Amino acid sequence: MKVQSNIGIINAMLRITCGLTMLAYFTSKMVRRPYKQSYILMAALAAMKVAEGIVRYCPMTAMYNTGQSMYSEAMDNMMDTASSFNDDMTSKDSNEQTYNPS
Repeated sequence: MKVQSNIGIINAMLRITCGLTMLAYFTSKMVRRPYKQSYILMAALAAMKVAEGIVRYCPMTAMYNTGQSMYSEAMDNMMDTASSFNDDMTSKDSNEQTYNPS
């Protein structure tokens, strides 16, 4: 299964550059204080950014795009339902006869 890329080439290059910079920084910090758990976590996050840049796929971007498409579909369905409801109401109003005493 091929992963569909969802970030551009410039975004990927920025992720690789920043990820490698952060990875080098936190690795050097980890050498001086190996007992700090936060440096390991930050180094892992930096490595994830490098991997996202290499693969050109970001799971957070994919979730955001999926949510946006689900939201737009829901809004379209809601608008269709509202317009059909309005059409039904206007057709009922036009079929009703009003009382004219004259």
